Amino acid sequence: MQGNLKTKINVLVVDDSAVVRKTLTKQLSRARDIEVVGTAPDPYIARDKIVALKPDVITLDVEMPRMDGITFLKKLMHYHPIPVIIVSSLTAKGSRLALEAMEAGAVDVVPKPGNNYSAEDLGETLIEKIRAASVSKQMKVPQIASAAKAPPVGETNLRYTTDKIIAIGASTGGTEALRVVLEQIPAGFPGIVVVQHMPPQFTTAFADRLNTLCRIRVKEAADNDRVHSGVALIAPGDFHMLLDRSGAHYVVRLKKGPRVHYQRPAVDVLFQTVAKKAGLNAVGVILTGMGRDGAKGLLAMKQAGAQTIAQDEKTCVVFGMPKEAIQLGAADQVLPLDRIATKLVGMASETEGTARVA
Repeated sequence: MQGNLKTKINVLVVDDSAVVRKTLTKQLSRARDIEVVGTAPDPYIARDKIVALKPDVITLDVEMPRMDGITFLKKLMHYHPIPVIIVSSLTAKGSRLALEAMEAGAVDVVPKPGNNYSAEDLGETLIEKIRAASVSKQMKVPQIASAAKAPPVGETNLRYTTDKIIAIGASTGGTEALRVVLEQIPAGFPGIVVVQHMPPQFTTAFADRLNTLCRIRVKEAADNDRVHSGVALIAPGDFHMLLDRSGAHYVVRLKKGPRVHYQRPAVDVLFQTVAKKAGLNAVGVILTGMGRDGAKGLLAMKQAGAQTIAQDEKTCVVFGMPKEAIQLGAADQVLPLDRIATKLVGMASETEGTARVA
């Protein structure tokens, strides 16, 4: 992993817009460890350049002529797997296609520059995501999903405490990891709060997609949303999400604030507030992702009495965030992805103990 970071990360930019290709090349040139070795206006030219240039990472638009990005990505993942980052427009269609691409094997997504997202914002974000992609593993997500695709565990036999809070944080590879976990969660499960590193609007499409797949309701969080059983709240892109109490209930607060670990939303911001407001009534989970975000927050949760889980290295796309948490001693248990939902059900049930108001 360190060896990859010591040498140049070779990137191929694929986009039908000459302006976007030029912008991405200019922004990526700011990073000393990244080199744009080529660009391509469509998948057919990209195919030839992949063979000739052997890039480490590809940035890919999903809306292109001759062959759309999704079709190209599926062919690429089948015949010549390479880490791919989707660069997509901040539209409903663009967000939907970006999520479809991630289900097909793309590592991450960034928005194209526009009115709400500057070229400088794009450059900073894309540089970090390319570094993460360069050390990522090409996971066979359908196999992971099929192993985990079981009836909801304990749905008819267990009762859940009403004051439990489940807090989950993820980054690179997290969209599919969260799907695997949340699809197994039974109806009536305690409230879940989630931070997944994603740009604005993509989190809306992500929450809507999960809502069609899960037994619980999944929605993008709004300020002052109540956290209650049977619902998972996804932090919206570009907003930190904090847990708070309003009378006898838990609620979430959204705020801008500075980026933490280059992220907004940041997992640490959520976990630190969960530690303070929920204490031993909480369960914390840190999933696949690059960097340190969430490690200190998970430790704070553990020190406040919460039970904590980290995803294991074998099933992580990027074993960065879980590794940092494990090294800090923040994780009570280290589990493969397909066992996390089962453990959460056990932790949240009254058979594991009785929660109290913090």
